[in-house]
Amino acid sequence: QVQLVESGGGLVQAGGSLRLSCAASGRTFSSYAMAWFRQAPGKGREFVVGIRWSGGRTYYADSVKGRFTISRDNAKNTVYLQMNSLKPEDTAVYYCAAKLGQVAGISPEYDYWGQGTQVTVSS
Repeated sequence: QVQLVESGGGLVQAGGSLRLSCAASGRTFSSYAMAWFRQAPGKGREFVVGIRWSGGRTYYADSVKGRFTISRDNAKNTVYLQMNSLKPEDTAVYYCAAKLGQVAGISPEYDYWGQGTQVTVSS
């Protein structure tokens, strides 16, 4: 059974940084794509960034390019999201997701989801 567990959310001032982690377990993820989505109150789930586990190709939403960085640790089966220069509009629940194959930018494409972690950026 695939399990994704996020951690690292919290409250930070605008301009600050946070690092989110997503620990994956339950199978070998070499054929998977991993992604971070976020959902702000009253809004839909938005693609933030994705990475192919094998090869490490990355895809970023325009809103986070240059500020967020996704990475993975194969030995720990963990994906990270380093978030710098945070803005109040980055406030949301952040979700880790996994799917077979390529990175996709829409949430229904993903088969597995974590429970989410809250990120709040104060102005």
